[in-house]
Amino acid sequence: MTTTYAALLRGINVGGHRKLPMERLRALLTGLGHTGVTTYLQSGNTVFTAGHGDEESLALEVSGAIEEQLGFAVDVLVRDHAYLTAVRDACPFPADELEGRQLHVTYFSASVDTERYAEIDPAAYLPEDFRLGERALYLYAPDGLGRSKLAEQLARPRRNKGLIATTRNWNTVVKLAELTAP
Repeated sequence: MTTTYAALLRGINVGGHRKLPMERLRALLTGLGHTGVTTYLQSGNTVFTAGHGDEESLALEVSGAIEEQLGFAVDVLVRDHAYLTAVRDACPFPADELEGRQLHVTYFSASVDTERYAEIDPAAYLPEDFRLGERALYLYAPDGLGRSKLAEQLARPRRNKGLIATTRNWNTVVKLAELTAP
């Protein structure tokens, strides 16, 4: 049985560091025996079909191959269609009323609890807001991620200690759910 997944790579092709052309990423995944390999945008969103493994083992496989072949480490999360669709469908904000740049999802490698964010006073950042989901954090940033003061607080390393975390805008969240559909 085969399953279609999205691999979400963290921090590649940003600011001139850790360059990973999407053509090279597609070849790498194909070389690992995966099929139907496609990429979305230049920021490390790859869709592929695998006949073996699970999300965690596939993430380790991809990150290991990148380090071996390209010489640098990259955090990778792998998620299947059911999860990506569930995250999209569970959005606590009115996604269809917002622009894609105003809504973001941070995907985590494990579940997170509210204790990680307990010291953040949400009222201090209004109208920005966030909610936790299943291995995900939803961020409403009306002026975009780049101008978000709340995003700065949410992304502090000590808050995400022990986790792989990577953020995508709402357009990408929706597109990855579509691209992984059977």
